[in-house]
Amino acid sequence: MACFVVPAAEAIVTSVVKKNTKKKVMSADGAARHPFIKKLGWLNNMLWGGSALLAFEHIWHGEVTPWFPFLTNAANPADAAEMLGEMATSGVGMAVLVTAVWIGMVKVSEMIEKRPAIAVQGVKKQ
Repeated sequence: MACFVVPAAEAIVTSVVKKNTKKKVMSADGAARHPFIKKLGWLNNMLWGGSALLAFEHIWHGEVTPWFPFLTNAANPADAAEMLGEMATSGVGMAVLVTAVWIGMVKVSEMIEKRPAIAVQGVKKQ
């Protein structure tokens, strides 16, 4: 119904944070000085992509319409309560899961970045 709205709202917030943070940490030559900007971009891409796919699926099944109130369940108050319940359970759950996966990706990338150069190069050639 409208579960895609919650990850989309998180994507909007992270996009604003990324834009404001990017202005503060850019060097004079335009290169990002902080790797967090790139990693926040990963979260943005995951959230926007997932939200777009979910929105497409809901449009495909006729749950989203091009006329007001756009969400078919928003027209009836009884259905609206069900829609808000779905947003609170499925939508929040999906947003939390995507964010948790992103946190895992950031931790793994930090571990890889901190490995010694010898381990990255692999086996020495003789």
